[in-house]
Amino acid sequence: MTSHAETTFDPTCTRCPRLADFLADVRASKPDYHAKPVPSFGETDAQLVVVGLAPGMHGANRTGRPFTGDHAGLLLYETLHQFGFANQPNGDAPDDGLALVNCRIVNAVKCLPPENKPTGSEINQCNDYLANDLKQLKQFTVIVALGTIAHGAVLSALGYKKSHAKFSHGAQHALDGTKILIDSYHCSRYNTQTKRLTPKMFQRIFDDASALISSQNDRK
Repeated sequence: MTSHAETTFDPTCTRCPRLADFLADVRASKPDYHAKPVPSFGETDAQLVVVGLAPGMHGANRTGRPFTGDHAGLLLYETLHQFGFANQPNGDAPDDGLALVNCRIVNAVKCLPPENKPTGSEINQCNDYLANDLKQLKQFTVIVALGTIAHGAVLSALGYKKSHAKFSHGAQHALDGTKILIDSYHCSRYNTQTKRLTPKMFQRIFDDASALISSQNDRK
């Protein structure tokens, strides 16, 4: 297993020149957009951690909060609320009163990538930030990875090789004894509109996560 440097979130990070230049262009054309690295959202030591890919152009990149104001957030926040991990089913704007309950949302890449496609080097450059987020977890945790990039980023952040666990929707991977990784297709517009991911499929992921957390807590 590999180790990571202690790297706390930096809202002024410009580690990745392509992303930094792209965000500068976005800020120039859309001055009312956040257009900076997006911080994680929710409780630091939560038992459920949802790992997404990166901020969307008109979602988190605009609002400054993960999955807020874009299509992917519709299904995510509705499902989190359904299972008691959010106080309301919608996340439209940072001041809408949404609060997560025993839950944290992070992204594998903190900055908006062109065409929503970060490069491998950009994912690796940002991995220290994800690793630092996951280091804050002091209790049993279920990590839900939305898509293959998030899946691989979680493994890297925890010091595992990518070959340690293969991505498959609904698969569960025991990690270091206190963490279980569950894979899910990303709740993107493309995946939901093509029915690659249905609400029922997504709900099953969080039903499994909730059951694992409840089972662990019952043992305390």
